[in-house]
Amino acid sequence: MTNNINHLIHGRETYIADFGSGFVMKRPLPTFGDAARNEWLAKQHRTKNIIDDIYAIGNPRYRIPRMLYIKDDEYQLLEERAPGQHLTADLFRQVSRRQRYEIIDGIASFLVDMNESKPIGEIVQHKIADDIKFSRLDNFVNNKMNNWFTLAETKNLGRVRDAVGTFEYETRLAWSHGDLNSGNVLYDPATSTLSFIDFAEANYNFIYRDIFAPLQIELDIWTPVYETYSQLHNADKYSMPSPRNPNLRNIMKYRLLIALLRRIIKASDDLRTTPKNQKSIDNNTAKVAFIREQLDKIKHVEHVFRNNVK
Repeated sequence: MTNNINHLIHGRETYIADFGSGFVMKRPLPTFGDAARNEWLAKQHRTKNIIDDIYAIGNPRYRIPRMLYIKDDEYQLLEERAPGQHLTADLFRQVSRRQRYEIIDGIASFLVDMNESKPIGEIVQHKIADDIKFSRLDNFVNNKMNNWFTLAETKNLGRVRDAVGTFEYETRLAWSHGDLNSGNVLYDPATSTLSFIDFAEANYNFIYRDIFAPLQIELDIWTPVYETYSQLHNADKYSMPSPRNPNLRNIMKYRLLIALLRRIIKASDDLRTTPKNQKSIDNNTAKVAFIREQLDKIKHVEHVFRNNVK
């Protein structure tokens, strides 16, 4: 088997070994040693248990592709293929109004089912800056950002960083998907099938993290998802504020900002102040453009909440 992963369809740890009409076979990267392969195997067993639990709920509003089996001795697994395309903003705009409502309902239903499949935590005070690598954000704003961005852009991100750094709110721990973005949600317009995949990051997180996740930001549906969630959740187990509650509006705003800041931090780590070749220069250009997109989205979020337009 080749060790050249450039010729394989792969992620950070896994490559697709085989295609089928409705199934996918996966294995650890061929560059992995024994310890890494065994760690990969343990992660797949954990993920399968998580998938089995949420699949067992049997909610018809969404689909959970099953991991059908894991062969320990061959380090491989077989899972169902999710139908459709990644749920991007472009796809969401193309579907019918009824399908958009169904997607919102399906996302909210999935979040409630995940959160309530294990015990909900008690109310605690949470400092939202703990959700990001704040020191890396600090370093970017103070030491690197002015190499590529205007003074106004740098000052504005510094202002947002300072506001995020002091914001605290009351919340609860709940069982969560942990990585809800358009890459992990698929939709098939022909059958109106909404599917959730990649449960490797599932864990206890503070409850609003998945409710105001990158997926909802990209689709611009964070308010209707929250409204639907608040209607569907088990109010006997825990309360959720009204969407018009001023404290909830603040939580919503800062959770969205945190998701955007996380993207900026990750992209800024790849910027090179002294690029050594054309590939590095091109990478810088792409990362700067991406960060500027996130800065524009930050302005949009602040505009929305400043003018109370949603």
